[in-house]
Amino acid sequence: MRASEDEWLYLSGSIVEGSHRLPIRIYYEDTDFSGVVYHANYLRFMERGRSDFIRLLGIKQGELFAETAIDAPGFLFVVRSMKLEFFKPARIDEVIEVVTRPGEVAGASILLKQSVLRGGETLVDADVRIAFLAGGKPQRIPPALRKALGGD
Repeated sequence: MRASEDEWLYLSGSIVEGSHRLPIRIYYEDTDFSGVVYHANYLRFMERGRSDFIRLLGIKQGELFAETAIDAPGFLFVVRSMKLEFFKPARIDEVIEVVTRPGEVAGASILLKQSVLRGGETLVDADVRIAFLAGGKPQRIPPALRKALGGD
């Protein structure tokens, strides 16, 4: 028997006081030869956090693609810029938490603030600007997503 989508939502973390929180266990595949998380894997963890944040806001990316196909055919989200600061490493078997908070919601972009924590201690901080494109050009963020993120 296949589980319903609602039954799987617990895998997407939770939104607490406006911040999305996603626990992730560190596996061998996430680490380098010394058992420390390879730096590029933090980008994967943060991508999961951003995707699950959007999902828990009630925005289903598949439905968003369908809704926007008429007004903005070929739309996509792209990472426009990313500023990262690494403070401490995570290690194999630890449980970390990716925290995603909405920042500025501009016309065609969203700034998301992300942190990777271990027991409340900050391991990595990131400012991630996501742009909305259609037909290869910047487009205004769809109203449903803008509203869910606290934009106008």
